[in-house]
Amino acid sequence: MARQSGITSSIVSVLISVLWVSGCNSNDNDQANIDSIKFDNSVSVQVGVRPLFLVDQMQPGDLQTQLAQCKNGAFYRTDFSIGHRGASMQFPEHTKESYQAAIDSGAGIVECDVTFTADKELVCRHSQCDLATTTNILAIPTLANKCSVPFSPADAANGISATATCCTSDISLAEFITLKGKMDGFNPNATTVDEFMDGTPHWRTDLYAGKGTLMTHAQSIELFKAAGVKMTPELKSASVSMPFDGFSQQDYAQKMLDEYTAAGVEASQVFPQSFNLDDIKYWIANAPEFAEQAVYLDDRYDLSGFDPQNSSTWSPSMDTLVADGVKIIAPPLWMLVTLDDNKSIVPSEYAKEANAAGLKIIAWSLERSGLLSEGAGGWYYQSIADTIDNEGDTYELLDVLAKQVGVMGVFSDRPATVTYYANCMGK
Repeated sequence: MARQSGITSSIVSVLISVLWVSGCNSNDNDQANIDSIKFDNSVSVQVGVRPLFLVDQMQPGDLQTQLAQCKNGAFYRTDFSIGHRGASMQFPEHTKESYQAAIDSGAGIVECDVTFTADKELVCRHSQCDLATTTNILAIPTLANKCSVPFSPADAANGISATATCCTSDISLAEFITLKGKMDGFNPNATTVDEFMDGTPHWRTDLYAGKGTLMTHAQSIELFKAAGVKMTPELKSASVSMPFDGFSQQDYAQKMLDEYTAAGVEASQVFPQSFNLDDIKYWIANAPEFAEQAVYLDDRYDLSGFDPQNSSTWSPSMDTLVADGVKIIAPPLWMLVTLDDNKSIVPSEYAKEANAAGLKIIAWSLERSGLLSEGAGGWYYQSIADTIDNEGDTYELLDVLAKQVGVMGVFSDRPATVTYYANCMGK
């Protein structure tokens, strides 16, 4: 999903009805979103210890009390919880293991970022050219030799970092599926391949990285279909010139949807995404049944002078997007919130205008950063950095997104965190 660069030990859920917390106030937006969110109460899931750890870190108050009361409840799958690349804070992203972890922790929707191989087959990778940092390709000489930019060691004396660029389009599908996924990261100071691959950020873990089974797009569809979860494929921007060996952008956009049709998956189970507005417009014109839930990943923040508090800096406008047929918009977390004079988190002008235009909103990506208590929220929390200072603020932000912004779902690298909140608050 995001252009910027779990499950912990689990508790056993008892199969009882969801514990609804009394006293939760909902505005009209909240109720509309509650009506659109579906629970699969036939599937009990495990949220682990992370949610209660976050609750314990919160400032005392009504929200903490409400969330703490749910600790003994049974937890169920919800569309409000979206697995970002699976459960990628603890499992190698876009692997069978990461996807299964997201499913087991209650994500009702799971993401496969879709790119293509040299033989134009669709596979799940966040970027067409991330194989050097997300797989073991450099450790396999016959495949490493095919990389667009082979491994080059660091030269500390001259201030040169280690580099390597390996793309799915460098290899065939048969070669791709022989790779093993690893936690995304690399060591820029490496002088050997082994050192380069040993670069997992300290806020993630390699405990579950011993086996990372890469998947084709079609395989991800079958896994999600069997589990009964919905799917949100993202058509990635190609890192090669298009058309690629006769494979046009439109062919690419169409082939992604064709694989759902071939698998017998109804369009209502799919939320196709793209940062490329032309992809969304292609689906609107050529696959209207899928376009009903197409998600425009809003990259207008790349515009010079963009300000989520000033609509004159956004192009196209919210109303223009709606007129073009866009129904769901998905910006990063920081675009949806700001701070008021008391440094409380409140909806941004961007959020207000998206709602006023009639756009549904999905936010990305919760829990993709380091420790908030160490100021490591980074890019995702930039608009509220002055008030974010402990891990419990994760739920403070999520509560504003749910109740005041009225988002229909939240991507998370630890979907169990969102599952817990959604179940507790009736989202």
